[in-house]
Amino acid sequence: MLSQKTRYAIRAMQHLADFHGKGPVQLADIAEAQKIPPKFLTVILSELTRSGLVASQRGKDGGYWLGVPPIDISYGDLIRIMRGSLALVPCASRYAHERCRNCVEEENCRTRALMLQVRDKTANLLDSINLSDSVEADAFLQAAE
Repeated sequence: MLSQKTRYAIRAMQHLADFHGKGPVQLADIAEAQKIPPKFLTVILSELTRSGLVASQRGKDGGYWLGVPPIDISYGDLIRIMRGSLALVPCASRYAHERCRNCVEEENCRTRALMLQVRDKTANLLDSINLSDSVEADAFLQAAE
């Protein structure tokens, strides 16, 4: 399950993508439009700025904008930055692998084998959708069927 922080980050990045190339967007405007608590949004945007996906400028005419073109930002990358992994269980993570406690040996674990498949299919899908892609809820759900 995606954390609230990751969901807010996705919405903030979609908002910034909508204004890509139009100059800085004020934090208050993002917070209001996306219904994100401003203090929490500050933390999220700081993290995204450190990752290089967002750029910022202080001051009256400052704000936030995408540091990378939206076509170069996949939802998979965004979720990995915010969450650390796409895997549902730690033993199926590619970059943050951990053995599960109270489990059978990994090579004998059918749950792990299933979760590796889920992780790979999820990664392929999320890595194929960029922030620049128009993701309309109804159209996206129909295409996934």
